[in-house]
Amino acid sequence: MTAPIVKRYLIALDRYKWIGLASFVLVVAGSVVVAVQPDPKPTYTASGALTYTRPPVSFSATGTLIQTQGQDLNEDSLLSDQIVEPLATKVNVKSKTLVENLLVTLPRKDAKTGQISSSLIEVKYKDSDPKRAAQVVQTLMQAMVDQSSMINTGRLKEIIKKINDRLPAAKKELEAAEQRLELYDRTQGPALIAAQNGSLLQSISGSQNQQQQIKLTLSGIDAQIRSLQTKLGLTVNQAYTSSALSADPIIANLRSQLYQIDSQYQLLRKDLRPEHPRMIELQRQKESAEQLLQQRASEVIGGSGGTAPLPSINPNSNLKAIRAQSNLDPARQQLANNLGALQTQRETLQQQLVNLVQAEQKYRQEYTTIPNKQLERTRLEQQVVLKKSLFDQVQIKLVDAKAAEAETVSSLAVAKPPIVIADIKPPKSIPITLAIGTFMGLIIGGGVVFLLGSMEGILKTMEDIRDSLRQREVPILGILPLMPVWDLDRGQIPVIFSTNSPYLEFYERFRSNLRRVSGRNLKVILITSTSSNEGKTVSAYNLGIASARAGKRTLIVETDLRSPTHCQSLKVTPDTEAFAEPLHYYGSLSECIRLVPEVENLYIVPSPGPVRQAAAILESSEMRRLMEDVRGRFDIVILDTSPLSLSNDALLIQPYSDGILLVTRPNYTEDNLLGEAIDQLNESELPILGGIINGADIAVALPPMIEAAPEEETVTRR
Repeated sequence: MTAPIVKRYLIALDRYKWIGLASFVLVVAGSVVVAVQPDPKPTYTASGALTYTRPPVSFSATGTLIQTQGQDLNEDSLLSDQIVEPLATKVNVKSKTLVENLLVTLPRKDAKTGQISSSLIEVKYKDSDPKRAAQVVQTLMQAMVDQSSMINTGRLKEIIKKINDRLPAAKKELEAAEQRLELYDRTQGPALIAAQNGSLLQSISGSQNQQQQIKLTLSGIDAQIRSLQTKLGLTVNQAYTSSALSADPIIANLRSQLYQIDSQYQLLRKDLRPEHPRMIELQRQKESAEQLLQQRASEVIGGSGGTAPLPSINPNSNLKAIRAQSNLDPARQQLANNLGALQTQRETLQQQLVNLVQAEQKYRQEYTTIPNKQLERTRLEQQVVLKKSLFDQVQIKLVDAKAAEAETVSSLAVAKPPIVIADIKPPKSIPITLAIGTFMGLIIGGGVVFLLGSMEGILKTMEDIRDSLRQREVPILGILPLMPVWDLDRGQIPVIFSTNSPYLEFYERFRSNLRRVSGRNLKVILITSTSSNEGKTVSAYNLGIASARAGKRTLIVETDLRSPTHCQSLKVTPDTEAFAEPLHYYGSLSECIRLVPEVENLYIVPSPGPVRQAAAILESSEMRRLMEDVRGRFDIVILDTSPLSLSNDALLIQPYSDGILLVTRPNYTEDNLLGEAIDQLNESELPILGGIINGADIAVALPPMIEAAPEEETVTRR
């Protein structure tokens, strides 16, 4: 049995053989052109070597670092445009050609140890001129040495520049840190010193002692005030007010006048009436004196604009209250003065006590912040130390970098001068070149054919179609062989009239599989394909013959109205008037259903096509009545429809069927069209009974008469 990949290749070779032959001829022609070319001229390879060097004396860390970095050279830096362009101009060679013929091999590091296996840098150059090859290598090695020196010098200058750029900033940061520490010492230094020598604690203790003494003094003063208040019967404010009123001479004079007027009035009241002029005059004098007394008392109590007003008496008090509070004798007045003095002393001591309490709280609060202040000062000191260390390191690095100027040299030196070696190639063999070209032509031509065949997207073999249907979960109901056709000019398709035909067995197996999978309720079967020339009509005709041979009353309905009928293959003559009036044709059941003469129980409804209104006819009431009638009259009804990729006729006639059969054929069925058709039917929830593979390459035991038939016309139509 031939492998599937070989089948695919043979099919592709049959289709693209001329393209493969053209590819073969082109490759062979190319090998002929190569074979007749003259032998190349000898080439010369100049080779030299560079090595890593160090200065004889190295006393600076920067110089050592630069020399170490100078050994990490790559091919891009050694073959930069600054080296290649002047060299190409000097030897009169294009820079691109110079780079292509130049080979620079750098030392490699060991993957395990990281050490460089060799310190040599090999430089090789190929040229047809030995002198020019040696000149290129010599000039290139010297340019590499100079380039290494320039790189090292540039690195040193860059280091010095960065240090000089960093030095002012480091100095400024150090000065700022020192200023912050100095400012902190000026503001918080006295407090820290007081905490260290104990004076702050002494201040807190002294304040507490003074508060205790003042509290004792206040206790004594409070006792004296209470004693004087008991003796006078007055509060402190009342005593102060009475003392002030009693000490005023004007009030004393007015009180004396009022006393005299009251005495005269009382004396004359016994002899004179109130309406008497003398009594009226005394009354007026009394009112005038009382008014003056009240006015003067208001001035004394209100402060007269020069002193503070008295707190205990309203200036508008009545005369009785004023005369009552201004009648202190000298002894009581002295006690009132002492009471006021004690009150003043008490208020003074209370204010001193408040000040001492506030001072103590301030000392205590300041004492609690001492640890934070000490931590802050320590932090500022550390910043100064760090900035000072950074500034010193920058200065040391600058001195070290300037010292490295004297020892910065090239990291490369010429280890081996250039040596020129001739590279003479042996002449090529024309037979070997042609043999290789022929072999490559066969491979390339065959590969082109195989590639073109793979890009078609057509399922080439029976195995490809079977795998595609299984992936989409479509059962395979039959694998049908390729059947011979000899009368292609008359449009006939191969059918199995003879009961001894070897092909009848395959269709009988197909029929039994269909009945076994679908059950007894299957009556109307719709047969379609994805595209034309896949053999759906062949399968429909032969399935109908196999069903009729099995004793089933079978009807074949050609519903592909877009193609002409092929009923001549069943030896049935089509109705010539059906094309003109297809609806009238389908409306007459006795005329459209025709008996197949050579097969018992087989009938056919030939297509009146091709017609333009195929979809309208399939949806007509005549077609509906026809399908309803044949479902009751026949055991099996086979509907041969148009391909799914050409029209939707199969979907229009599907409601009259019980299931759909998909016909495929190797080298004709496209994988994407088959997948789209199955997906469309599944999305529409249309029942797919299964698929058949038509025109398969399988062995068929043919009788002697059939084996003698011409093989070149074994083609399955439709």
